[in-house]
Amino acid sequence: MESNFFLSRVNDTADICSKTCVPKFLGFLTSEEASIADILLKKINCKYTFFGGYNCAERVYLACLPEWCDEADFPITALTFNYRAEDKLTHRDFLGSLMSLGIAREKIGDILIEDGRAVVFAASEISNHITNQISKVGRVGVTICVGFSEPLPSLGKLADFTVTVASARIDCMVSALCGVSRSRAAELIEGGFVSINSIICDKTTRTVRNSDKVTVRGKGKFIIDNLNDLSKKGRIILKYKKYI
Repeated sequence: MESNFFLSRVNDTADICSKTCVPKFLGFLTSEEASIADILLKKINCKYTFFGGYNCAERVYLACLPEWCDEADFPITALTFNYRAEDKLTHRDFLGSLMSLGIAREKIGDILIEDGRAVVFAASEISNHITNQISKVGRVGVTICVGFSEPLPSLGKLADFTVTVASARIDCMVSALCGVSRSRAAELIEGGFVSINSIICDKTTRTVRNSDKVTVRGKGKFIIDNLNDLSKKGRIILKYKKYI
């Protein structure tokens, strides 16, 4: 979405919610779009939340909420594609099949893939269209059912790492996670290159917590596992996972 057009759509979503007093949705948004929406909605003091169908989703729906509403029934449907494990399919294969139906990219959320199974999060309004029209992805036959079983396929392979850090501030974290100096970490943060849980973080003093998802543009994506233990020298033992 073009920046000005996207800002107008976010503003319209909030305005309609305010006038009708019912939840209003916009999605799926990229991490960058969600961050832009977050900044705008804070400025206009709108009640809102994000969700992509599961916790820590990359692509998320925006829900603008009236004051009486604390939760939103997001119009998201999970579709599970099953196929032979030996038939290797990629994110591009699934996205291509979905786009060939004339579906707009913003109607498709995350696509999670493992051997023999993929889970696609889609706007509920198009879920029947997908299940009725797709019997193959690429040249591979698939069956589709609504919903998913745990655990979900991963967005990518995760590797475990452990380092020590002086504090849980985001500048210390980015320095350790990316192997850069603290001053360089501060430049990345202040430049808008760092997000926590899909929301841009531009303050170096922000505290990172367990389970936070930290993304550094051009450097990688990280999940904070544990910040509770200390080394003999009093430094925080940071355990985290990185998408590789």
